[in-house]
Amino acid sequence: MTPRRDVVAGVGFRHATTSEEIVALVRSGLATAGVPAGRLNALATADDRADKIAFRAAAVVLGCETIGLPPEALRSVDDRVPTRSVRIEAERGVGSLAEAAALVGAGERAMLILPRIASVGATCALALVFDSE
Repeated sequence: MTPRRDVVAGVGFRHATTSEEIVALVRSGLATAGVPAGRLNALATADDRADKIAFRAAAVVLGCETIGLPPEALRSVDDRVPTRSVRIEAERGVGSLAEAAALVGAGERAMLILPRIASVGATCALALVFDSE
């Protein structure tokens, strides 16, 4: 039986970050949360980063789709974002790009299951998709 693909990884990353670093961080997040890699449905990030080669390549390696999100969508969930980065808040109007992207990418009823974790050049958070049934 195919595992249910009900987890979205929100990802923030610097311009010089490699796909290998993004993949390693997402895999670390999944392991920390006790989530099998086969449940990963998508990588989500800000729409101005979604076309970056490293982000797209990481999704290919992880076997999932990519989601680019507009600034207003990310800001709409700021009250549900527990991590506060002064720099990201000033640049993007949200406390954590990774947490906001995970929540928005996973849908209206999403629940954060892993708050932001970080590597040198990237951040990752995980959200669980809940069906509307």
